[in-house]
Amino acid sequence: MDANEPREQSSGGWSQFGATPPSAGGFPRRETQRMEQPAPPPPAPPKKPGFSAGRKAIAGLALAAVAVGGGVVGATVATSFQPEPVAETGTPSPVFKSAADPMTVADVAAKVQPTVVMIKGQTREGSGVVLSEDGLILTNNHVVEPGGGQMTVKFSDGKTAKATAVGTDPATDLAVIRAEGVSGLPKATLGDSDKLKVGDAVLAIGSPLGLAGSVTAGIVSALDRTLTTGDEPRQQLPPAWPQQGQESSGTTIGGAIQTDASINPGNSGGALVNAAGELVGINTAIASDAAGGGVGFAIPVNTAKQVSEQLISSGKVTHAFLGVSVTDATGDVPGALVRQVTAGSPAEKAGLQEGDLITKIAGKSVDGGDTVVGQVRGFKPGQEVKITYMRDGKAGEATVTLEEKK
Repeated sequence: MDANEPREQSSGGWSQFGATPPSAGGFPRRETQRMEQPAPPPPAPPKKPGFSAGRKAIAGLALAAVAVGGGVVGATVATSFQPEPVAETGTPSPVFKSAADPMTVADVAAKVQPTVVMIKGQTREGSGVVLSEDGLILTNNHVVEPGGGQMTVKFSDGKTAKATAVGTDPATDLAVIRAEGVSGLPKATLGDSDKLKVGDAVLAIGSPLGLAGSVTAGIVSALDRTLTTGDEPRQQLPPAWPQQGQESSGTTIGGAIQTDASINPGNSGGALVNAAGELVGINTAIASDAAGGGVGFAIPVNTAKQVSEQLISSGKVTHAFLGVSVTDATGDVPGALVRQVTAGSPAEKAGLQEGDLITKIAGKSVDGGDTVVGQVRGFKPGQEVKITYMRDGKAGEATVTLEEKK
C-alpha cells in the first residue's frame, strides 16, 4: 500500500499505483468535508449596525458550509451539547470528570484555550495547536496556505505573528508551521489516544466560522473510523453519495475519532482534548446531510505526534507500503477484494494473491478498500502486520513486513 497514490474511486476502492480501476461495486460511503474556510475578503464599506457583512462572507464558500455543511449543527452551535439553563445565577460549571483529578468544563477550557490558535492565509482559515514555546504549531495540511504562502497566527491573548510551513503531509492531512519571533508560548499537553473509550467526555476547541477560541463539549462517539475527505474545490459543498464512475479525489484517514462535540468549518487543525485537558486528537472533518446534523472526526494524537516529529526533524514523512490494489467486496462477506498485487511488494512476499478477500488487518475488521488504506497509513515501515483473508471460501492468514514507500 502506497499511502500517497490515488484511490480507485470509480469502484469505491482505491489504487496505490494508478492501475486501471477494477469494475466492482459496493455500497457507497458518505463523503466527509474538510473544515478549513476561506479567509475573509477585504473589508466592505460600513453598513448599518447589525450582523457584520464581513463576518457573513467568510466568504461565499463559508456561507455554503454554514447552510449546508454545518446543517442543523451550524444553526445550533450556541446551544448544542450544553447543560440545560437554570434560573439562579452563580451555578457551578458541570463537572468534567477525570479519574485522578475532577475538573469542570470551565477548568479544562481555561487550561487548553491558550494553546490553541487561529490560522489565516490568503485563501485558507483554520486552527492550530501549539507544540513548543518557540512557535511550532500542529495543524491540518489543508489549512496550510498552498505553495508555501505566508500565514498569520492569532493567539488567545489577541497577539499575532507571521507563520510559514515547516513541513506538510497530505497523506495524513497533517502539517507543522512555525510562528516567527515568538517565545514563552503555552504549549499543549499531549495525551494518549490509544486509551480513549467510547463515551469519554471531550472538548473541541478552535475557530469555527472565524470565531476564535470557541469551545464545545461532547463525547467520543466511536473509534477507528475510516473517512475520506473531499477534494478542495468540493470541501464546502454538500456531501454526496458517490455514483458509479463518479470522479473524486481526497485523503483517506484511518483510525479517526468520531465525536458529537460540535465542530464547523474553521475548526480544522484545532484541539480535541480529554477530561484532563490533554490533547487526544486534531479536529479534521465533518460529515453531514443538507437537512441533518453533523458528525465530527479527529486524527488521533498518537498519529499526529509521530507525523509531526518527522516533519520537524526532516520536513517529510515516511509511509508504509503494502503493494496491493483493492476495491470493496460485493458479496455477503464484508472486506476488501485484492484486484492486483505489485511484483516484489511486501504483499507478494507474504503470499497474498489477486482475488483474495482481506477481512482483517492487525485484528481489526476491514469494511472495504478505504479501510485498508487508512489502516496501513497508521503503520510504520518495517512493522509486521497480520492480514486475515478469504481465498476460495477458506480463511487464511499472512504476516506482512511493511516496507518504506520509495
